[in-house]
Amino acid sequence: MQILNTQPLNNADLEDLGLSWHTDVDSMPYVSDEIVEISEEEAQGFYNAANELYDMYAEAGQYVIDNDLFFELGIPFNLVEAIERSWEEEVHWHLYGRFDLAGGLDGNPIKLLEFNADTPTMVYESAIVQWALLKKNGFKESLQFNNLYEALGDNFKRMITLGEDISHFNEIYEGWKILFSSIAGSEEEERTVKLLEVIAKEAGFETNFCYAHEATLSETEGLSLEGVNYEFWFKLIPWESIAVDEPELAQLMTAMIANKNTIFLNPAYTLMFQSKRMLKILWDLFPNHPLLLETSYEPLNQKQVKKHAFGREGESVSILDAQGKILKSCSGEYDNYPEIYQAFATQNHHNGSLYQPNVFYAYEACALGFRKGGEILDNMSKFVAHKIR
Repeated sequence: MQILNTQPLNNADLEDLGLSWHTDVDSMPYVSDEIVEISEEEAQGFYNAANELYDMYAEAGQYVIDNDLFFELGIPFNLVEAIERSWEEEVHWHLYGRFDLAGGLDGNPIKLLEFNADTPTMVYESAIVQWALLKKNGFKESLQFNNLYEALGDNFKRMITLGEDISHFNEIYEGWKILFSSIAGSEEEERTVKLLEVIAKEAGFETNFCYAHEATLSETEGLSLEGVNYEFWFKLIPWESIAVDEPELAQLMTAMIANKNTIFLNPAYTLMFQSKRMLKILWDLFPNHPLLLETSYEPLNQKQVKKHAFGREGESVSILDAQGKILKSCSGEYDNYPEIYQAFATQNHHNGSLYQPNVFYAYEACALGFRKGGEILDNMSKFVAHKIR
């Protein structure tokens, strides 16, 4: 691996960019002063892999619905109708997601680890901070696989045009409005949602922001804020959390989808993609595919990673040997979800640290970034930018 040590973005730089969560609880910088240097061929490899993987997920999603495999994915029963309805109607457009991968550098094959399809983080870092780090160090901004900002803007327009061609957006747009919401109390989530609001506004939509609890949802009247109705609600709340923690809200949102008065972003069907148990479905449909790792609902006879259907920031993850002995683990609150076992994949490494590639997808693969940490990436991992040499 080629690692460039650069002049870092200091806290003032990051705050000027709107990124205030720049220091971790251990008082270390969250944004690394390193840049991973990659070749054009490696960048193209990440682009191609994410596009192919998304097509595979789409095929797997139809397979799950056709064969009623929601229970196998660990999906709460009270969201099945919402998933099926949002899948059937094209207007429920998937705005963006993020693939977590292994390999891709130094000739190592790219392997899918999981797909954060519903509420992926790192938008701010990938879309804004990477460019700023290149600029501060005198590199050309074009030397990145990174058009996330533009891709999101185009994909907002596709919610109306429903296809690749967005040139006629202004002709058919009729003043539809998007309400953006996050949970109160998380500055990172609020800033991320407000960045997406800016992008949507620049794309031509009428927008507004509120905390999730301030929005008014009605089965018959749809979504509103202070008497103004909105056709779209971007809610940075995981679907599985809504199902488990707020079942009445899940029922209400399902009714609103059925009554066709509100479109939720990301759509309910992204919960199928979000489930790590979908990795086993992919392996069944595409056995020994070069982008996939063997995955099973039962332990494997090899070094493996035990995960649960839903989980974030490395919580409730264990690395096991071929006999099932725990080699490393991270506790968490997701143990109640059903588990999967995925073949262990060697990560890109340099000087004792591992570098996980993350590729954003918004209609097509559109941005690369890296997270640096140990074998189980947790909330202390660092964001690392990249540069094409």
